[in-house]
Amino acid sequence: MQSGYQDTAYPVLDSQYSARLLEKHYRPTELELSWASAYRKPLHRLGFLIHLKLFQRMGYFVVPKDFPLPLIRYLMKFSGVNSLPSQSEWATYNKSAARFKQLEDIRNARGVRRYTDEHQPWLMDIARKAAQTKDNVADIINVMLEELVRFCFELPGFSELQRIARLIRNQVNTAYFESIVEGLSAEARQHIDTLLQKDAEQNYSAWQQLKREPKKPGAKEINFYLQHVGWLLSLSDIMPEVQIPAVKLKQFLTEAQALDIQEMRELKPTKRYALAVLLIRGQKGKALDDVTNMLIRMLRQMENLAQKNLEEYILQQQKKVNQLIQTLRAVVVAYDQNGSELDRLSAVGDALNPSSDVLLARCDEYLAYSGNNFYPFLLTPYRIKRGLMYRCLDVLQLQSATSDDSTIQLLRLLLSLRNSHKEFVPAHQVLSFCDADPTPLFPAQWSKLIKLPQGRDDSEVKYHRKYLELAIWTLLKQELDSGDVHVLHGQEYYDHREEFVTVEEYEQEIDRYAQEIELPVNQPDEFIELLKTRLTETALRVDERFPGNDSATIKSGRLSLKKTKRERPDNKVEALKELISNKMDTTSIVDILTDTEHWLDLHKIVYPHSGNKSRLDNPQYRFIATLFCYGCNLGPTQTARSIKGLSPRQIAWLNIKQVSEVKLDKALTKVINAYNQFDLPKFWGDGSHASADGTKWELYEQNMMSQYHIRYGGYGGIGYYHVSDTYIALFSHFIPCGTYEGVYILDALQKNESDIQPDTLHGDTHAQSYTVFGLSHLLGIKLMPRIRNIHDLKFFRPDKQVKYQHIDDLFTGNIDFELIRKYLPDMLRVMVSIKLGRITPSTLLKRLGTYSRKNKLYFAFKELGKVIRTIFLLNYIDNPVMRQTIHAETNKTEEFHQYKRWLFFGGERIIAENIRYEQQKVVKYNQLVANMVILYTTAKMTQVLKQLTAEGHEITPELLGCLAPYWTSYINRFGDYNIDINRPIEPLDFHLNISKNTDS
Repeated sequence: MQSGYQDTAYPVLDSQYSARLLEKHYRPTELELSWASAYRKPLHRLGFLIHLKLFQRMGYFVVPKDFPLPLIRYLMKFSGVNSLPSQSEWATYNKSAARFKQLEDIRNARGVRRYTDEHQPWLMDIARKAAQTKDNVADIINVMLEELVRFCFELPGFSELQRIARLIRNQVNTAYFESIVEGLSAEARQHIDTLLQKDAEQNYSAWQQLKREPKKPGAKEINFYLQHVGWLLSLSDIMPEVQIPAVKLKQFLTEAQALDIQEMRELKPTKRYALAVLLIRGQKGKALDDVTNMLIRMLRQMENLAQKNLEEYILQQQKKVNQLIQTLRAVVVAYDQNGSELDRLSAVGDALNPSSDVLLARCDEYLAYSGNNFYPFLLTPYRIKRGLMYRCLDVLQLQSATSDDSTIQLLRLLLSLRNSHKEFVPAHQVLSFCDADPTPLFPAQWSKLIKLPQGRDDSEVKYHRKYLELAIWTLLKQELDSGDVHVLHGQEYYDHREEFVTVEEYEQEIDRYAQEIELPVNQPDEFIELLKTRLTETALRVDERFPGNDSATIKSGRLSLKKTKRERPDNKVEALKELISNKMDTTSIVDILTDTEHWLDLHKIVYPHSGNKSRLDNPQYRFIATLFCYGCNLGPTQTARSIKGLSPRQIAWLNIKQVSEVKLDKALTKVINAYNQFDLPKFWGDGSHASADGTKWELYEQNMMSQYHIRYGGYGGIGYYHVSDTYIALFSHFIPCGTYEGVYILDALQKNESDIQPDTLHGDTHAQSYTVFGLSHLLGIKLMPRIRNIHDLKFFRPDKQVKYQHIDDLFTGNIDFELIRKYLPDMLRVMVSIKLGRITPSTLLKRLGTYSRKNKLYFAFKELGKVIRTIFLLNYIDNPVMRQTIHAETNKTEEFHQYKRWLFFGGERIIAENIRYEQQKVVKYNQLVANMVILYTTAKMTQVLKQLTAEGHEITPELLGCLAPYWTSYINRFGDYNIDINRPIEPLDFHLNISKNTDS
């Protein structure tokens, strides 16, 4: 692996020594000068000061031949050395006894131990523990560095750390492989050997078939895929169980996915068999999730079609409804006429035309579909999908995630009805599977359709079979979404409780967690009292100020907020933008990527999935071409036509064999950190805010990710982004259109490893659910989403007895603080699990975002969310500046969507990849390209602004704050592309020398 100093926290000599840097970090103190004066020779004093100051900065000693010249010149004036020492003088000093005594004196004064060979076993043990969960050599080295510093060791040479990290990582990986192969039977080995054989007549080998992805799930494809899953399950059943940390498992699976038959055959047998086992079991988990998603998707499609048919039915039946109203009117008029009861009854009879039986049937029909009851319209599509749905159920082992197994009982009942053709099911058959009448488990609209009342002849209660089946399917879908039911061996629909920390771990971590989020969660009474106080004080303050709030009104119990006026761009801002634009030279997109790669050496992050050193010729060239290919969506063929010297296969090879999501995230982190060093973005934000929003990506229909999205229109998936208030994109995730976007809003703060760490999140309306508010509060995150239709949202009182003078009409309920108190330890156990990386916030929010009648955590998080959201909404209506801030920050995400789309100009902007893993990588590639262009633009804007200042233009912080790095006018996206990695490139200059606090 090409892991160098720059990939780790290993301290290295500064590349540049400015006057400010020298004064700040290398100026000797009076005590240090007094210490140096003890040495009689000026050269020894100089050598001592250089060693001392460099050791303070880096933690190890530098040999004199590597002393930085600017530092020598700077410290000469403190040591009495008048002329620059020669190399021979430094060589003599290097061997002198005085120097070795100086080094020992510095160690003793700093309380540092020298690292020797006897400490190597200890350090190797540290590396071994790190390698259990980390695969990157740089990450293992960083753990060793932390321990060396913690135990006050002088840092050994980098090559020694690198050697140990590589050795131990290989030993740990080999041990994992051997543990897997030990449990491998002869039959399993034979099956793996068969996978790696290919007949000349076959288009695809069994190894390739193992990696099969489902296409667009039509009836034919589902049947084919279920056959594939059956084969996969039978293959997996004979493979040994695997117990490997998630990080290592993901790395091994990535490597196995990228290997073809020939490459697998070339591996050592132990590794070959181990990777095959891991891929088989991994593909099994994915396949089970795919089948579950197919089942849920079929049910959703049926519901959407039923709702559509209901709407059409209502329009078609409007004439019959009008006739019923006319009949009712005629009956009322007849009843109200003068005359005897007999005459009035006769008149009513005449008004009932046609017969009362026909009218009664029409009324029953209307009532059956009233209240948006689309359930009867499910029967027709269900008849078509029924067989497929049962076949999906055949491959899934569903289990209850709680002690309530009522759904599992209903599942057994459902399976028993598979071959039934009867219209009705007798009660005794239902009760043979269920402990009690199941209708209370379903919505009331279902109950009316399912259960037929007992007949006049005292016959047994009956259930309408098809409606009963549909009700069970619908309940099953809901409980899979909520996590109340899980799929055994699934990866997405697994039992997420398995990831929670133990009670012992929770008790060890809770105090530290409370300190980290700055909330007294380890003191439940204090925490609840704090919630009550915040809600009470906020409501009273808003109520008191409401008469003076000219942007909010309450009429007939409905809240209305005035829109804030948008400020038009100042003429000075437009003039500055024009000045900058005129000085920005037109640049090729490839040149921008080349320059940025030159600055950051991103290609060194890309190496073979095996972790071995890359042996690519001209790796920078290959990396830039691949980045341009996938980040701008040209595709390998078009890229090879545009960039000379590479074939489509070479471009695709690097993406498949060496690039992963994890590595793209590391590259993104490096770009973000470089961007954060510039002065200019500090005028746009301080990095404490980020906004999250999704945008549709076009996909071809022939894959599982592609779904029709009503809001966006057309087929595709959703790219979900977190954009910093400084305009740089921190995180991206690719999700299906049917997924609720808000569940991913908190993931970025767990996975974002850059120097920009926001604590306030903005989102669109998808982020305003109770559970998102509750979860974010316990993570120490301020959630401030954009609010639409605020008049439809509920406010909650701290106590039902509390009344307000001006805003009382807003409140519709009160908070159950005892529920929060009761389940607070359970909620915090989940929070600690998230903080320790055992589970992602999105995994939890997928479960908590769906109504659950069983999961008490759902109700507890919802109740906490009511408190936090009410406080936020009260501040929202009271503070116009807050609303403006939220609007401005969410606009930055929308601007980023347009910007990254502009850069994704190839292939009609449609992601051509049909493999989900590759689709996710394309989204990451595009974000990386966008961030690299933002970095480049900011660097050029910094240069231009410094030129303009030198020319006498007045540039104020207010003007700089109105700029943004989303410039496109100077970028040439089209034409001939030439990657010239040898042309001279100016270094980065981060500083503007314009104070944010001055007015001019």
